[in-house]
Amino acid sequence: MILSATQIYASSNGDRWTLLFDRGSGGLVVQHEANPSSGGKLTRESVEAFLAHEGPGPEYTALKALLRQLAEAAAGERASPKPAAGRG
Repeated sequence: MILSATQIYASSNGDRWTLLFDRGSGGLVVQHEANPSSGGKLTRESVEAFLAHEGPGPEYTALKALLRQLAEAAAGERASPKPAAGRG
């Protein structure tokens, strides 16, 4: 079951890459949707497998930037002091 989806990159030819959080596996997945003229096929693979291709395309650069942003946001949340519980 997919819990969240964030667009990574959309090319000028209509291909789209999306970062998905798969609740079933608990992992992040990259979905590629080919443009309609190429058949519009959807493929999914783990972030690790996607990055292992080490491709030169802008979708790789965009994914790495998005992952950095997510890591920084998570680190900021962990560093923020939690408000004290109110007394009732």
